[in-house]
Order: sequence, then C-alpha cells, then structure tokens
Amino acid sequence: MNISFSPPFIDQNVIDEVVDTLESRWITSGPKVKALEAEMIELTGSKATVCVNSWTSGAIMMLKWFGIKEGDEVIIPAYSYCATALCVLHCGAKPVMVDISDDLTIDPAEIRKAISHKTKAIITVDLAGLPCDYQAINALINEAEIREQFIPATEKQRALGRILLIADAAHSIGACYGGKSAALASDITIYSFHAVKNITTAEGGCICLNLPEQFNHDAEYGFLKVFALNGQNKDAYAKSRGANWKYDILYQGLKINMPDICAAVGLAQIRQYKDLLLPSRKHIALKYCHHFNAYSWFTAPVLKDSTRESSYHIFPLRIKGISEEQRDQIIEQLVALGIVVNVHFIPMPMLSYFKETGYRIEDYPNSYKQYASEISLPIYPQLSIEEVDYIIESVINTVQLHLGISPLKTTA
Repeated sequence: MNISFSPPFIDQNVIDEVVDTLESRWITSGPKVKALEAEMIELTGSKATVCVNSWTSGAIMMLKWFGIKEGDEVIIPAYSYCATALCVLHCGAKPVMVDISDDLTIDPAEIRKAISHKTKAIITVDLAGLPCDYQAINALINEAEIREQFIPATEKQRALGRILLIADAAHSIGACYGGKSAALASDITIYSFHAVKNITTAEGGCICLNLPEQFNHDAEYGFLKVFALNGQNKDAYAKSRGANWKYDILYQGLKINMPDICAAVGLAQIRQYKDLLLPSRKHIALKYCHHFNAYSWFTAPVLKDSTRESSYHIFPLRIKGISEEQRDQIIEQLVALGIVVNVHFIPMPMLSYFKETGYRIEDYPNSYKQYASEISLPIYPQLSIEEVDYIIESVINTVQLHLGISPLKTTA
C-alpha cells in the first residue's frame, strides 16, 4: 500500500464551490469569505470571526491589536510549531517558553512560574486537537495577585485589565470544552485552515473573538477587517460596486485578507464537518486506541475526558521506553511499508534559531520526553477500512519487532 499522511479532502462539493467562485469572476475577498465567517460563528458560537490568510498572520495581528511590543513577554509552550513563537517575535516581544503536561498541552503550573510584570499574553496550544486546561488557566489569570502584576500600556490592555488569553487552536476546530465549543474558553481563538488541517482553505486561518462584555465585538470586527487590508477602509469588493472608488488608509495595517477562491474550499468542507469529516476522524482514532490498548508499550492520547473532547486532528502514537533514535528507526520502517507518518512537534528549543537565541531543551524535560516517543499516524476521512487495518497491523508488528517481542503476524 501507499498511504499518505494527510491529503486534503477534495470532493465534488469542494470542486463545485470553487468553480462557482471562478464563474462569478470574483476571486479575492468578497461574499465567500463573509459566508465562511458566518459558518464559523455557527460552528464555534463565537461573537465575531475574521478570516485571514494564515494562522500566523492572524496571531500577529491580534498581538498588535492588544499592543504587544518590545519589552513585553508572551508565555507559550515549548512543544509547538515555530509559528507560536514567531508571531511574538514579529511584534518585538519575548516568547517565554514553558513545559507541557503529559497530555501534550501547556502545564498551568509552569505558566504560573513564568508570569511576571512583563507578561501581557498567554498563547496556549491545543496540540493534536485536545483543548488545554482552560478552567485552570482562566482561574490563574483572574487571580487578584496575578491581575495586580499586570501593567496595562494601551487602551485595549486597560479595557481588559489582565493578561490576554489566546488559544492556538490550529489543530482543534470542532473540539469541545465543558460541553461547549472550545473557542468559548479563551478571549481569542485562532484556527488554521492550512492544507493538512481538519478544514482547509489551502492556506488560511480564522480569528474567533469571545472577549469580555466591555468590548464591542461589532466594532472590533470592523477594525480588524480594515487592519487586515493595509488599514484601508474599503475592500476591493466594496470598491467594485459602482462609483465607489475613493478610499482612505486609516491605520498602519497588514495585508493578510483571505481571498474568496480559498474560502470556497473551506465553505464546502465546513458544511460537511459535523456530520462527515469530524465523525470520520473520531472513528479512526477510537479504532487505533481499541487495538493499541492491548499493548503495554502504548501511551493512549487523551481524546475525551470529563471536560474536554478532541477534534481528532492528529493521532499521537507514543511508545513507552524508547529513545529518540529508536523512534526514528520505527518511522523509517513504517515508511518502507508504504505508510507516511510524521512527528508533532520538534520542540522549539531544539531548532537552530531558538537554540542560538538561548533556549535549551534541558529546561523542558517533558516536552523532550513526549517528542522522543511520538509518531503521528494518518487520520483523515478518505482512509479506507483496509488502509486503517493495514496501518494498525504494521505499527503493531514494527514496534513489537523493534522491542524484541513476537509480532502479531507478518505484514503483507
């Protein structure tokens, strides 16, 4: 077999929606983006949503919106993709990395240790699709002692009066927290629509606003739409409607708007998400766990507990007692069997740029421990029953042989 890791879901609905956009002759930001934002409000229950061209650019914009600048600190987990830190650096601030819990999400106890009078925001990461411990994190940032340390420097910071909580939800669209959409657990939740995500627009992202009542969400939405288009007060679609060519530049904005041609892909997918795409992922994840749970070397991921349910974006297979080198050998053997797998993620302190700027992986022992034993298995709706069975059999045989244990049977 030849099994890809995470191909995009492209069915006739997606093709038809894209063709409809092309035939409309309007392919940049316009009605399809508005429709996708409306679908995101429906899916997440958020007060306002803003589609942009990537998670990273959305995060940069929201940090700038809050006034993050040089001298400020933003707490993030060490175990994440580099964009979680780079968005902070692009604003001139310092990413303060902390370690994770065994469930792969940021450890609230480590957040507490890292908070200082310079802390302006926390970016959590719903790794693999599992929401973080938002009850503990929200309780922490609202403690009187922690609020007293917060030194506001901008109008937005004074209005909030505490550390801003941003969820890096690149993996967790459709995840639940406390019986509700996980997007409602943070001030700002930012999703990714990159090609490998549960819902894709090829490249893209969406900002979900759930700020406290002192913020006017309609006003914030209007500002962000302008800021995302170079600070221009009229987008191209508005300018195209008759004698409406005059515009003004109101802010030193960014150019990060999502085009309709991309939104069309996401629109067709999001309309099938609850009934098809998400249940398909869940079914595969549960099947993996059902088979792997019989083996003592398997560390099961948290897919659902009393508070949280994952979006099943990644299935993080973790193998007890192996080294990073052994993990790499297992990956090579699986690839030789025709199964493309991945690793999520290389902790940022292990990457050259971050090592050169002073981060040390030794300071994040659990991040390294989890990384060294993790293999991300394919999990997507297009996988057939036969392919899932082949992956399960191949993983069991490969790991058993590697650990010196009799295999299940010879892999065909």
